[in-house]
Amino acid sequence: MRQPSVIARRVAAVSVSLVLAAGAAACGPDDNDAKGSGGDSTPHQGGTLTVLNSNPQQDFDPARLYTSGGGNVPSLVFRTLTTRNRENGEAGAEVVPDLATDTGRPSKDATVWTYTLKKGLKYEDGTAITSADIKYGIERSFAPELSGGAPYLRDWLVGAADYQGPYKDKGGLDAIETPDERTIVFHLNKPEGEFPYLATQTQFTPVPKAKDTGTKYEEHPVSSGPYKVVKNENDGEHLVLERNTYWSASTDAERKAYPDKVDVRSGLDSSVINQRLSASQGADSTAVTTDTNLGPAELAKVTGDKELAARVGTGHFGYTNYIAFNPTVKPFDDIKVRQAISYAIDRSSVVNAAGGSSLAEPATTFLPDQKSFGYEPYDLFPAGDAGDAAKAKELLKEAGHANGLTITLTHSNAKDFETSPEIATAIQDALKKAGITVKLQGLEDNDYSDKIHNVKTEPGFFLAHWGADWPSGGPFLAPIFDGRQIVKDGANFNTGLLNDKSVNAEIDSINKLTDLDAAAKRWGALDKKIGEQALTVPLFHPVYKRLVGKDIKNVVISDWTGVLDISQVAVK
Repeated sequence: MRQPSVIARRVAAVSVSLVLAAGAAACGPDDNDAKGSGGDSTPHQGGTLTVLNSNPQQDFDPARLYTSGGGNVPSLVFRTLTTRNRENGEAGAEVVPDLATDTGRPSKDATVWTYTLKKGLKYEDGTAITSADIKYGIERSFAPELSGGAPYLRDWLVGAADYQGPYKDKGGLDAIETPDERTIVFHLNKPEGEFPYLATQTQFTPVPKAKDTGTKYEEHPVSSGPYKVVKNENDGEHLVLERNTYWSASTDAERKAYPDKVDVRSGLDSSVINQRLSASQGADSTAVTTDTNLGPAELAKVTGDKELAARVGTGHFGYTNYIAFNPTVKPFDDIKVRQAISYAIDRSSVVNAAGGSSLAEPATTFLPDQKSFGYEPYDLFPAGDAGDAAKAKELLKEAGHANGLTITLTHSNAKDFETSPEIATAIQDALKKAGITVKLQGLEDNDYSDKIHNVKTEPGFFLAHWGADWPSGGPFLAPIFDGRQIVKDGANFNTGLLNDKSVNAEIDSINKLTDLDAAAKRWGALDKKIGEQALTVPLFHPVYKRLVGKDIKNVVISDWTGVLDISQVAVK
């Protein structure tokens, strides 16, 4: 999941989608899976779940969605070959079978992946789901008019780089074979041990060719999940989902599908959402949000109310906020200057600027502090909570700046408590103690994104953040540090412009591993190796706090998404 301010589609509900948002996730203060008022906390079927969101669920077409683990609301309608494990905390960061009988069977070199579909899978109209439908669903995601999904398939599948989808090229992709109705085989350009993670993306949703209506498909996509779309108004602003009677829990171990109906209403102000959830009047008593966090002021009020505090879910998503250096810009071409700034940072003040310790945790590693990413604790430039100004001055002197330094920090003016003025000011104050004068350059969000993601205009010193497409070190480290992913004429995310052959080779070597635990350890070691070059200063990992209505039960928050899993919620 890229930075939400850059590509909001990443993490439907950062999803990103980014719209996504989340080390150890909990479902609330009591770590109790079943929540809600009344004497019976056991979840039951029935009722209507209301979803109050800020961002509309646009482009409700599996080809166009950029989600992690299949997304939140989308995963109620779209099933995929694999999916995220719907459990609390660390266990929820695992990939598990969905439409397939297992997470995939790799060839010896992990360049061929084979899946077998479960028996008895049906669409909302009762027709059988076949492997050809999954192949077609993937192929249509290559159509230019249905762009927006994750780019990996174009990069990974043999012969897919220039494929334009089935509307223009009816021959399809030879890299995807369907020898029978339940078998699908993928041929890759290079070893990819994390293919099971990719198979959670909505592009792996089956689409019946006869029901494909092109760009209008989003209005009524054919459901393979527990719910079907009965209303889609204003491009996802108001979605109404009702039960898919042909969905069978016997084929779906992950989705509980307790409510009879899901009513998604978007375009609401975040403060209004939290006010409505807090009051829990009428239908709002059985309401949740999949994209709106509690801010510092709201959290302070909630914390003082025992009843409200019991309705706050806490989660952690694989996400890091950091300072980025461009080493082609002076004085950041000198590693001693970068190290000096690393020592000078006062993380306690940065955390406070981000909303306090309830909403942010200090970071000294680029990888999030979760097992699935391969987190290896390290602090290469130990400065305590308040920074080490003396060590910073010592390094500046060695770099020829005994009388101090004046630099410019570029940040966004968006009030996101991540790359915004509050964080920039905290950094400015800390560096001043080390003799570094920081001038602040605040830009409107779009201008900021354009500037920092263009190799030609990237500043030397700026605020950035990164979230993972799935809970692993691969999609976290490779886009930022793989030299072959530097984009000179488009959106570039390798902020340090690092092109280290040994780093690139280790990324390739880890990608070959199908043992994801072994791969995680290697990612952790690589994170530390890259950290020695001081191309970033990790600042903090966000913590997500979200209210639920008073009659919501079975709140599950995994380390994959960091937010409430809508497929587990009950309202009775």
